[in-house]
Amino acid sequence: MTDRAAYAKQRFEEGLNCAQAVFAAFSDITGIDEDMALRLSSSFGGGMGRMREVCGALSGAFLAAGVLWGSYDPTDAAAKKAHYARIQQIAAEFREENGDILCRNILGLKTAGPDDPTPAARTREYYASRSCGDCVASAAAILQRMIDKEAK
Repeated sequence: MTDRAAYAKQRFEEGLNCAQAVFAAFSDITGIDEDMALRLSSSFGGGMGRMREVCGALSGAFLAAGVLWGSYDPTDAAAKKAHYARIQQIAAEFREENGDILCRNILGLKTAGPDDPTPAARTREYYASRSCGDCVASAAAILQRMIDKEAK
């Protein structure tokens, strides 16, 4: 896939949540089929179950990074440190591009915590009033840049 950012944004605009759109854009290289990728990332949309916490697009990138480089040996502190450094770098770049990593702050909402769990209807107005599609593209592009850098 050549343009994962555009693909992720397209999938978001087809109705996937933000985390699903990003994580699914990397399913070919994570080795997780898209159906499973969508299930694994389904809880993270709307800032984790629409609680407006960490942006779902960013969570989707974190999930993919975990599959690609995550530490799984509890005794390997160096691997855990290296992975956390990657995650912090992804978050820093996302914050720089989008102003924050918290869904509620990106969307300009005043409250935190549980929100009505009903997803908003995906209408033209919905997409026009939110930066979510751009956040999805941003998270995918940041992760792709990291993958490209790691490959060199």
